[in-house]
Amino acid sequence: MDVSGNTIVALATPAGRSGIGIVRLSGDGAAGVLAGLTGRRKDSFSPRRATLVELRDPKDGSPIDKALVTYFKAPHSFTGEDVFEISCHGSPVLLRQVIDICLGFGCRAAEPGEFTLRALSHGRLDLAEAEAIRDLIDAQTNAAARQAVRQLSGEMSRSLQPLKDELLNIIVVLESALEFVEDDLPAAQSEEILRSLRDLAEKTLEFADTYKAGHLIRDGLTATIVGRPNVGKSSLFNRLLGTERAIVTDIAGTTRDQLNERFTVGDIPIHLVDTAGLRETEDTVEKIGVERARGAMADADLVIVVLDAHAGLSEEDREIVRAAEKQNFIIALNKIDKHTSRDIEDLAAAGDPALARFREKMVAISAKTGEGLDDLREAIIRPFTTHDLSANSFLVTDARHYDLLMHTHAEIGESAEALSRNQSEEIVLLGLHNSLRYLGEITGETTTEDMLTRIFATFCIGK
Repeated sequence: MDVSGNTIVALATPAGRSGIGIVRLSGDGAAGVLAGLTGRRKDSFSPRRATLVELRDPKDGSPIDKALVTYFKAPHSFTGEDVFEISCHGSPVLLRQVIDICLGFGCRAAEPGEFTLRALSHGRLDLAEAEAIRDLIDAQTNAAARQAVRQLSGEMSRSLQPLKDELLNIIVVLESALEFVEDDLPAAQSEEILRSLRDLAEKTLEFADTYKAGHLIRDGLTATIVGRPNVGKSSLFNRLLGTERAIVTDIAGTTRDQLNERFTVGDIPIHLVDTAGLRETEDTVEKIGVERARGAMADADLVIVVLDAHAGLSEEDREIVRAAEKQNFIIALNKIDKHTSRDIEDLAAAGDPALARFREKMVAISAKTGEGLDDLREAIIRPFTTHDLSANSFLVTDARHYDLLMHTHAEIGESAEALSRNQSEEIVLLGLHNSLRYLGEITGETTTEDMLTRIFATFCIGK
C-alpha cells in the first residue's frame, strides 16, 4: 500500500502511560491504512461516530488491542481531509506499535503542528485561529485559556476586519483618483481621507496597546527573590508556592544555586526564582551561586528584595537595594513576627531612615507565619496591571500580532503625513498597501511559507 506521503500519523495525546492514548491519521490514504490495521473498509465506519474495532498486527494477524475508532469525513473534519482517531489503551509500547504499523503502510510521521497547518491550508481556520490552538494548549491560567478560546472563535479576525475594510475604502478612492483624475484630489476630499487615516491609526494603536495586558496573561512575569543570607528568602519562596520546595536552615549560604517554580497571582502566571544570598565569599561553589543570583536579578521583570525587619539594615542590604533600583522592584520587610510594630514607617525607621523614600514599594511580611503574604502577592503584580485584566474584552496576546499591528500603525501614520504634505497618491498608497499586507499576515492571507514554518514549529506534534 502506498499513500505517497500524503497521509500523516501522530500520537495526539501526551507521551507516557495513561488510561487512553489517541493515534490520529489524516490524509487521502487514511482509510486504507486503517483497513490494514483493522481489516475493515472505510464504509464500515459512520462519520462522527465511534466504532469498536480490534486492532491486529498485519504480519501474523495477532490481536494488538481493542480500540474505538472515530471517523471524520472530508471536508467536515479538523484538517479538511479524511481523519481517523484511534483511541487505544494508553500503553506507550502499544501506541508505538500502532504508529509503527501505520508508518509501515506508507504513512509518514506528522511534523509539529502539521494537522493544524493542513486545516489552515484547507480553509478550516485562519492563521490567528490556528495560533490560538497552540495558546489554548499552553495556557497557564483561566484568563489565558479564555483569551485563546476567543481568538480560536475568530474574534481576532473580526476585530481586524473593520480596519481592513476602512483601509480598502481609502485605497479604492486614491487608486481611482490616480487612474482617472488628472488633477489633484479636491481639498475637502483630501481632508476627509486624512481624518479617516488618523482615526484608523488611532484605532490600530488602541488595539495594539491591549498587548500590555494580553502578554501578561499569556506569558506572565519573572520575579526574582534576592537578599543577603539568612533574611528568609527561601522561607518566602516556600510560602508563596505553598510547598517546602527550598531547603531552609539557620546556616548562612544554604542556597547555592537558583530554584525556579511557577505559581499564579489572580490571572497572572509568575515564574518565581529563589537565589543564593548576596555577599562576599571565598567559597567557590557559593561564589558561583552569587554570580548566578546577580544574573537572575538583571533578567527579572521584578526583583523582590528581602530585608530583615528585626535586625536592621547592613551595608550589604543597602548595596542590594541600590542595585535593585535600576529596575522594577519591591521590598519585603521580613520577620515582622519578631518586631513590636507592624507599621511600615516604624519598620523602615528601625532599619534605616533612608528607606523612607521607598515607602510605596514596601510590604511588611512574615515568611514564618504567613502574615502580609496577600499584600505581597498584590504588590508583585501591581506594577504590571495597567489594564483591567478581568474586563470582558479581547486582548492581543501574541508578540507577532503586536509587532504587525505596530508596523500597520506606523505605515498608516506615514501615509497620513505624506497626504498632509500634499505628496502624490502613489506615495500615500505605498504605506496603505503595506498596512493591508501587515494585517493580512496576522490572519495568514499574506504570510510567507518561511514564516508559516517558523510559527508551526512551535506547535506540539499531533496537533
